[in-house]
Amino acid sequence: MPSRREVVRRVLLGAAVTTAMLAVFVAWQGTLLGEYSVMEMGGPTGETGHAGHADHAAPAGLPGVGAVPVSVSTLTADPDRPADVRVELVARQERFEVPGGRPVDGYTVNGQSPGPAIRARQGELVEVVLINESVAAGATLHWHGIDVPNAADGVAGITQDAVPIGGRHVYRFVAADAGSYWYHSHQLSHEQVQRGLLGAIVIEPTDSPAPDAGPELIALLHLYGSEHTLNGRVADERVPAAPGQAARVRVINTDQGTAAVWSATPFRVVAVDGHEVNEPGEVSDRTLLIPAGGRADVSIRAPSQGAAQLRVGGARSVLIGEVTDGAVLPDPVRQPADRVDLLSYGAPIDPGIDRSHPDREYEYVIARRYGIIDGRPGNFWTVNGRMFPDVPMFAVSEGDVVVMRIRNDSGDVHPMHLHGHHALVLSRDGVAASGSPWWVDTLDVRPHESYEIAFVADNPGIWSDHCHTLQHAVDGLITHLMYDGVTTPFTINGDAGNHPE
Repeated sequence: MPSRREVVRRVLLGAAVTTAMLAVFVAWQGTLLGEYSVMEMGGPTGETGHAGHADHAAPAGLPGVGAVPVSVSTLTADPDRPADVRVELVARQERFEVPGGRPVDGYTVNGQSPGPAIRARQGELVEVVLINESVAAGATLHWHGIDVPNAADGVAGITQDAVPIGGRHVYRFVAADAGSYWYHSHQLSHEQVQRGLLGAIVIEPTDSPAPDAGPELIALLHLYGSEHTLNGRVADERVPAAPGQAARVRVINTDQGTAAVWSATPFRVVAVDGHEVNEPGEVSDRTLLIPAGGRADVSIRAPSQGAAQLRVGGARSVLIGEVTDGAVLPDPVRQPADRVDLLSYGAPIDPGIDRSHPDREYEYVIARRYGIIDGRPGNFWTVNGRMFPDVPMFAVSEGDVVVMRIRNDSGDVHPMHLHGHHALVLSRDGVAASGSPWWVDTLDVRPHESYEIAFVADNPGIWSDHCHTLQHAVDGLITHLMYDGVTTPFTINGDAGNHPE
């Protein structure tokens, strides 16, 4: 029989264990997010960083500070303007065949994946009706790289509710900037994008093509499970072109990692993320890297005989030139080790943005640490040392020139994507940009790299700013650009079932 002292010791030990377990439970329960609004994230004002000009020194994160509150739902294209391009897209959750590959349990748009390519001319108003026929968790459409009005951004829980089965949602925006873009779901995006709820969109310039303009091809890269596809097929593409004729290949990387593009035939990078490159030089023996979510238009000339081979994404090719069944095809070429450096590529020209005296300056430092998010223990991403949902929000006023310094203190590549804006790359690791203005909406920040970028806050709203390796966003690598006076009625994790990442 234990002594009184032993009984007391055991009671105290049990009480200590119970207290410790209770503390762990309380701490775990405190991480459960429940229903929340992005307006509540990042501290009382949602702001970290500092203003650049003295007249912007007041905190700017709270809606209504210095402005009448405006809902994201009111930030739309002209409702009275008739649409120039009308498209209906039907989203389904179903099993579908990948030509040349294996069937996929995933998502289709109008019965196919990728969904149909949308084409519009610069300046036209595009109207897209999304109908959810059978996507159980709901769906949205985000227009990746197109600076749409905030109400059309398609982020569940921020700019709209996810469209339930049987529901529909109308997106309207002016196709202001010519270029190569894509659309995808921003509801459970890590799952729905990977499994096929996506498609290409091309905005053609207002000017008619030159009489001698060559052929062009959309080259959408996507990985379905282990199947590397080009335009939804496990096969190469062929572009008939006369000897010496240049073809434009619009490479759209919808995957979760960086895509490599190279060729034994010299080529030019004529556009990046929808912006034309000024005086693009000829590229030989170098590899072009395209971030997850990014795009690059490549111009390559057909040889005098046979076909040129442009390797896209490593596993697939585009053949340009004589591509009949009996044509002589080139031998595969090994990927060059040297890379195209867009920091110095092309010729400089005035970018049209004065970044010498920014109104706002922010740090965006990426790292990771162990913790618990929404009841899940793990090694999560941090922004400026803080873990989701307490990451900083970046507050701006309309018209601000914003300079942001992004530093990657982790060992992973992060394709950083800012919604609703294009940013000008100013420097990398302290080396100033010296080529054509490098405008991006998606930027690969490699391990231990740092970039300085600038943009004009000219598109009011609440905009996601996140890593487009979408599982990284799920694990906390996401923050938001918050305009003064803009609010949202939408919430995440509530009855509407909104789960943007």
